[in-house]
Amino acid sequence: MALLQIAEPGRSAAPHQHRLAVGIDLGTTNSLVATVSSGIARVLGDADGRMLLPSVVRYRDDAVDVGHSAQAAQVEDPRNTIVSVKRFMGRALADIEGASTLPYALLDTPGMLSLDTCRGVLSPVEVSADILRTLRSRAEGALGGELVGAVITVPAYFDDAQRQATKDAARLAGINVLRLLNEPTAAAIAYGLDNAAQGVFAIYDLGGGTFDISILKLSQGMFEVLSTAGDASLGGDDFDHRIADWLRANLALAATSPGETRMMLARARAAKEALSSAPAATLTGELDDGRTFALELTRDTFESITADLVTRSMTPVRRALRDAGVAADEVDGVVMVGGSTRMPQVRDAVRRLFQREPLTDLDPDEVVALGAAMQANVLAGNAAGGDADWLLLDVCPLSLGLETMGGLVEKIIPRNTTIPAARAQEFTTCKDGQTAMAVHVLQGERELVADCRSLARFELRGIPPMVAGAPRIRVTFQIDADGMLSVSAREQTSGTAAHIEVKPSYGLSDNQIADMLNDASDKADADMALRMLREAQVDARRLVDATEAALAQDGHDLLSKEEFNDIQTAMFALSEELESGDDLPRLKRATEALNTATTHFAGLRMDAGIRRALSGTRISELQA
Repeated sequence: MALLQIAEPGRSAAPHQHRLAVGIDLGTTNSLVATVSSGIARVLGDADGRMLLPSVVRYRDDAVDVGHSAQAAQVEDPRNTIVSVKRFMGRALADIEGASTLPYALLDTPGMLSLDTCRGVLSPVEVSADILRTLRSRAEGALGGELVGAVITVPAYFDDAQRQATKDAARLAGINVLRLLNEPTAAAIAYGLDNAAQGVFAIYDLGGGTFDISILKLSQGMFEVLSTAGDASLGGDDFDHRIADWLRANLALAATSPGETRMMLARARAAKEALSSAPAATLTGELDDGRTFALELTRDTFESITADLVTRSMTPVRRALRDAGVAADEVDGVVMVGGSTRMPQVRDAVRRLFQREPLTDLDPDEVVALGAAMQANVLAGNAAGGDADWLLLDVCPLSLGLETMGGLVEKIIPRNTTIPAARAQEFTTCKDGQTAMAVHVLQGERELVADCRSLARFELRGIPPMVAGAPRIRVTFQIDADGMLSVSAREQTSGTAAHIEVKPSYGLSDNQIADMLNDASDKADADMALRMLREAQVDARRLVDATEAALAQDGHDLLSKEEFNDIQTAMFALSEELESGDDLPRLKRATEALNTATTHFAGLRMDAGIRRALSGTRISELQA
């Protein structure tokens, strides 16, 4: 009798078999990968023991550098060294503040901007995939096997386009995404499980490029996100830019070259980090004209030129507290996440608002990756007993709705709704006899369509013609655990229905992603095959052109009608192969056929050419 191998849902059929899963913090400034082994979450380092991987990618003609080596080249090659690419994910060029001051060649491509590098035009998805591919390689090397999947963290305030871009980048890197997890929630998991915390906690997450604040309730192994808010364009990079602006002002520079800009930002970041523990820092460097500088920046000056950025972060904090129905003094603890929270002025502002000392027990750079690793361990089926008995209830960060008459937005799912979630609402037609309805899906908090982000459009057709207001069209929104949205519309009387998986259009279709995945796994072979094809096409085109010119010049004089037609037939066949496709064997066969057909003709032309050259010349003259 055949036996079935039965296992608990989500668990390995072999209890002793540990499935390799990781948590990945894909950060603006630095990225990390962590795993759980022997019940302990730990960050995986590189061969030199470094835990942080700088989120920097440098493109060269013959190679791609990721991490520390790329970071070291950012001043030398600013155009092709991409820093803070996370800020570009799912974003159009118009969404990027100060785009003209960046050292990159940014292109305004449909949906999402692109970067023009020496390796061609690349999307932020492809750049992020190179970072993720490096983290995947690090993890598989350290764990000694192939990953079954990863939990990848995203800022809580990432919208649908940015989340989809992150998932696509992971797919390009060959990573199975077990779940997208909001960064503050990941931090809460790490902190709550390690410290058996109970109560209401605020997760203040200031990273390199984004700011998030989440209010969570931790109770009996349940992590319930009460509210979330943030600023997707506020982070440590902005503090760096303020120092760079201070440098330009003190050096009386109206503008700087891309190399100077990147050099100043690198010096600014080093000074910012130094000022977290020192009262002053000296910035030194050399300009393109050979001038050098050495300027001292005090902590007081730094705090003065960045005070509005710290204040800016407090506005979402107050909004999150209001949405959660919690007063600042009712919060049991404030967890600091992100390397930028090491700045004293940030901790002082948090201390003043919450009237308590912030919690910094865990490394703010590592806490998100550790929490993601814990969630990945559960989803992979490795956790047992109490480790798997906790429940995670996250929320959607922005409201989702539809366009209605007058360019207004009707919100279907309000922000901070616990996910997964499903909501439905009925609509009707506005004209007599209307048989179709356009459904425009939007995301945002504003009342007008023009002020919200367009996510998708689709049409419901086949509505029975009725008087305006008679049809009942039920529109249903569903959000999964990753925060991804699907929308369906159904006319109740006829049953006519339409459905769409909301995937923001930013230039990468499913087919394109599949092609990129194939290229990534077999790029060398594909590149060689393409090179051989292009070379064969060049040779074939030259042969066709030469044959056509030879026939026009000598064909009728040297060839019989039958020979002329045979060569012409072979030439037309090769031309058709050049026009019709990229079948290299067929192209080679057609090229060889034309070569064979013209061999005799070539000999005749050579003889005729010699005769023309010798015509009227005496043998004695040749001998002389």
